[in-house]
Amino acid sequence: MKKIILTVFAATSLLLYSTPSFALVSVSVGIPMSQTITGKEGGKSYGNAPDKTSGYFLGVSFLSFGLGIDSYTTKFKSGSCNGCWDTRSEGVLKTNMTNLFYQFPVPVVNLIIGLGMGTTEYDCKTADGKGCSANYDKGSATQWYTSIGMPLIPLFDIHLSYRSITSKNIKNKVTELKDDNSGSVTGIGLAFNF
Repeated sequence: MKKIILTVFAATSLLLYSTPSFALVSVSVGIPMSQTITGKEGGKSYGNAPDKTSGYFLGVSFLSFGLGIDSYTTKFKSGSCNGCWDTRSEGVLKTNMTNLFYQFPVPVVNLIIGLGMGTTEYDCKTADGKGCSANYDKGSATQWYTSIGMPLIPLFDIHLSYRSITSKNIKNKVTELKDDNSGSVTGIGLAFNF
């Protein structure tokens, strides 16, 4: 009986020691791994084809509530950027988000759910040298996201994140049509709990 009590006490102490609910402050840093765009350009049946994504995700939480910033760019495959106007040009989609999130006090894993809003815009070179801003307005975007982290040691974890983005209104100034760059972004990151 004594062994059972000691085993239960040791296991409970280990689980509760690594529980994120004991962290007063948590700082997380991440990078996007890939982006998928399921929306369409100008209401047509084709869409932008993402190639490489780079940038960062930052988050700071106090107790269980936090604020975050996402800033990343997604390069399009050659010729797929409607805003490029030139198949030789390389265009990118810039995304900037501000997030509010909640970290659930769950033992063993760090579970985060959040909402964000921000902007998306095309950035590219055009034949006339003016860039995409001459042809496209900046659009607004919203997202919900989740992150699941596994503590490696009590004050440090590695986490995977998934963001579902709605961005349907980058407007073409000439045709008045709006491009839909909605989709998803996956990422990986590290969190430090103090």
